[in-house]
Amino acid sequence: MTKQIVYADNAATCALSEKALEAMLPYLKAEYANPSSVYSLGRDSRRAVEKARETVASAIGALPEEIFFTSGGTEADNWALKSLAKRFEREKRHIITTSIEHHAVLNTLGRIEESGFEVTRLGVNEFGQISIDELCCAIRGDTAFISVMAANNEIGTILLSPEIGSRARERGVIFHTDAVQAVGHIPIDVRAMNIDLLSLSGHKFRGPKGTGALFVRRDSALLPDMLGGGQERGKRSGTENVAGIVGLAAALDDSVKNMKKNSERVCALRDRLIEGVLKIPRVRLTGHPVKRLPGIASFVVECIEGESMVMMLDHYGICASSGSACSSGSQEASHVLLATGLPEQLARGSIRLSLSEDNSSEDVERILQICQGRRPPAGIVAIMEIIRALKCIFGFSAASYFIFSVRRLAFVSSPIRWLSKAFCMALLCVHLSSRPFSIYGSAASYCLASAVAKYQAIIMLT
Repeated sequence: MTKQIVYADNAATCALSEKALEAMLPYLKAEYANPSSVYSLGRDSRRAVEKARETVASAIGALPEEIFFTSGGTEADNWALKSLAKRFEREKRHIITTSIEHHAVLNTLGRIEESGFEVTRLGVNEFGQISIDELCCAIRGDTAFISVMAANNEIGTILLSPEIGSRARERGVIFHTDAVQAVGHIPIDVRAMNIDLLSLSGHKFRGPKGTGALFVRRDSALLPDMLGGGQERGKRSGTENVAGIVGLAAALDDSVKNMKKNSERVCALRDRLIEGVLKIPRVRLTGHPVKRLPGIASFVVECIEGESMVMMLDHYGICASSGSACSSGSQEASHVLLATGLPEQLARGSIRLSLSEDNSSEDVERILQICQGRRPPAGIVAIMEIIRALKCIFGFSAASYFIFSVRRLAFVSSPIRWLSKAFCMALLCVHLSSRPFSIYGSAASYCLASAVAKYQAIIMLT
């Protein structure tokens, strides 16, 4: 029997839209010429790139000459921040950002900090929002630029507001925003919002992977990123990915034109999902309850490792994430959740379900059916409550001792053996709920981990 797949990880990447695929096909087959070539076929490719540039610019309220194509959001962020730091290194050496930025921003600023810059990382409230007053107080005479993300990729909270850009402009400070998760999903006008630089990525709004763009306001000098043949007006050398650029523009144009309709539909699905998941005990919503991206529903669950929940859902054909896909496999608690004030143990139990216009109400009900599945017997619930208390009081070592002690009872009579196995499984499930699953290296061990993760469904429902 074929497993029913429900894709609920659209914040990680989206399926390529039909409009994007249709637009790309000619440039993958017949019209494959280098856009720098002077003959007619090359000129056709050049026209396609420039038309795409106009489309992207129109979608965010920019001018075509302010758009530079990149390989994605990470490159755009790196290019923007490093270029600004290089530009101001002899004048201003102070930067302001937030504590919940994507690692493409945080790690780049960390490297810049090593070169002698001072970086102020603004804290956030429990919903992941910054204080505008705190931002204004942080601006100094030597502040070079501010980088605040438009919306958070893990919890979905929207941070971008016209006030950030206007306050920055009043003080003569450049404003960059990582809008990778927001472009194509919420309205953004770089002129109205006083944005000087903006990063975006194609695959977040159903464009092709490996495509992105950086908006740079005309009066914001941008230093070259890569040297070579002088493409992108001498700022980013390398033969343009014509098919990818055309696909990005087509997907963005489609997303912007249908934004209101898609947003209303996806918000309804998201709200139904949140309503259903919050009926499960020991589950908490993360991010702002209202000011959040249309498709992202994020939660933390007590006593369960996020990776375990992802594995359990995968067993039932549901694609989800324990946070940012870019840091998947990391066993550290999310820096975003820790910044909102959650304790580390609870932050490890994060799960993100992100929807798009491709999802249906049947998908949402399927997810809820799995998450709200059968409840375990009362005896198992009682055992789990006991071991939870043991873990909280004595830690993991005590739990390990009980697990291996109970195994000895397996040689006793049949009823006791059955009870001991149930008790052992309960202990093992709860014990492993906060253990890194990376300890299971081999294929055989992965099967064991998958089986344990499946049983963790019981824990989530108790």
